[in-house]
Amino acid sequence: MIKLYGSYRSRATRPLWLLAELGIPFEHIPVVQAKRLENPLASGAPINTQSEAFLSVNPMGTIPSMEDGDVKVHESLAITLYLAKKYGGDLGPRDVAEDAAMMQWSLFVATEIETTALKISYASLGEQTDETRATMEAAAAALIRSFDVLEKHLEARTWMVGERFTAADINVAEIVRYAQPYAPLFETRPALKGWLERAQARPAFKAMWEKRLAEPASGPV
Repeated sequence: MIKLYGSYRSRATRPLWLLAELGIPFEHIPVVQAKRLENPLASGAPINTQSEAFLSVNPMGTIPSMEDGDVKVHESLAITLYLAKKYGGDLGPRDVAEDAAMMQWSLFVATEIETTALKISYASLGEQTDETRATMEAAAAALIRSFDVLEKHLEARTWMVGERFTAADINVAEIVRYAQPYAPLFETRPALKGWLERAQARPAFKAMWEKRLAEPASGPV
């Protein structure tokens, strides 16, 4: 059986959303970020990213991680693409061209959008000040080119790859989500906004998100 290590308030949302779409049995092993604990190495501390038990699974001590029999995968985007290829049917690629497209868009958002969009997500937490608003505006300005690329791509299609919902939509949506608190980025890009709304309206996303909200807060990821 698939084992998925991580918390819902982490990048594990990506494979957890996909697993909800697939509806296949898996074991979720909660692993929290060590930074959330006063003493992650204390006796009786919950399994966390500094626990020896978890480090034996992933020596880097990052979540999520996945085990599928003898296969171990540690990066969230790679886990999602692996699961889609092996178990996903039409959620995965139908041919090598679609495989390349799914990898391309997953890597694009990871390298061009994620770090900057997270600045918006973090700045949106708590009381808004001139400083946090300035941070969000600067991050939004840095995202214009990348968001315009997504807008142009989605103007002529409903989903990211192959005119059907796939793992690529999950990988992209879960990174673009970080910028959602800055509404102007989406108000001027209707194709991108509509696509994200369609993705987040899916029952599997809503089920995943409900479980995420039930966890203690640990930051925006």
